[in-house]
Amino acid sequence: MSVRRALIVGGGIGGLSAAIALRRIGVEVDLVEKNATWSVYGVGIIQPGNALRALDRLGVAEQCVAQGYPILGVRSWTADGGTLLRDNTFPSAVPGLPPNNGITRRRLHDILVSAANDSGANIRTGVTVSTLEQEPDAVHIGFSDGRHRSYDLVVGADGLYSRLRERVFGDQHKAKFTGQVAWRVNLPRIPELDRLWMYRGSRGTAGFVPLAPDLMYMLTIEKVPDGAPLRLPQDGLAAEYRNRLAEYGGPVAEHRELVRDDAEVVYRPVDNILLPAPWHRGRVLLIGDAAHGTSPHCGQGGAQAIEDGVVLAEEIAKQAPVEQVLASFMQRRFARCKTVVEGSERIGRWEQDHTLDIDPDAAAFEVTTAALAPL
Repeated sequence: MSVRRALIVGGGIGGLSAAIALRRIGVEVDLVEKNATWSVYGVGIIQPGNALRALDRLGVAEQCVAQGYPILGVRSWTADGGTLLRDNTFPSAVPGLPPNNGITRRRLHDILVSAANDSGANIRTGVTVSTLEQEPDAVHIGFSDGRHRSYDLVVGADGLYSRLRERVFGDQHKAKFTGQVAWRVNLPRIPELDRLWMYRGSRGTAGFVPLAPDLMYMLTIEKVPDGAPLRLPQDGLAAEYRNRLAEYGGPVAEHRELVRDDAEVVYRPVDNILLPAPWHRGRVLLIGDAAHGTSPHCGQGGAQAIEDGVVLAEEIAKQAPVEQVLASFMQRRFARCKTVVEGSERIGRWEQDHTLDIDPDAAAFEVTTAALAPL
């Protein structure tokens, strides 16, 4: 193979998935993660059918389902919970597995870390790339811990605000603010919650996602109210979140008063990026959020990062030269990820301004159709 030794920068969903996939075809893998404690940000994640299909190729889909909760479809209502707008059931992409799965970020992280360690990947935390020098046949890397090593391929999976992207592509490509912010908090699961329940408000959407038999998360994605600051301190987040949910009725209103612990509320502005093709320079390739970070409207961010790792390994296994591997990777990934990022962004624009000539259901259908197409 033209890639015998690879470095993966970033130990999130995309980086770990790539490490597992590359080790399964015999590539020697080093993975470095800058966070020494390897803490996990967020509460939970939706794994749509294409994510489960990719995870199945990594050998961990059944573990995710066992530690998560099936999501059979989606129901949406008006904000007051009085009018049903949509009631869809999702198709299954993997025989024997549910159509979608909800799982906590921590449980998914632990599953992927365990699989990466079992695969023989060499993982170091609290380590960053200090120097990077490319030659036609290798990339020479110096690390913050003083080590130096050369690689056939370097894979940047260091997230939406990728330092490797800035180092290799320059600082002109940055994640941009979409105009919305996201709120999430874990709560006890509503007993009958086996689908996504979504409620359309005047500035965005609120809803519930099952994560485990006893757990769900409540989410809101919204345009910031006029006059309100974009950045918020942790102190007071619970009260502010309750205030932002004031227009919602039904189960959202019933669960709003359970939001009391500031430390349990996850709040962040929603940024996205679609790096123009190609996502590689020489022998350095960007994947996941570093190349195509999306808003959460279609639940595809983690799924697309996992697919990146699977597709990269499949192309390397064909034993073509590195240049052809990277070209084939881009041919299989760019249009698909572009549909996800831009389709999700269209839904977000409509949520902020319902007068826009955008059909959010059509945008969601386009994204879902593209995501469920064969890899």
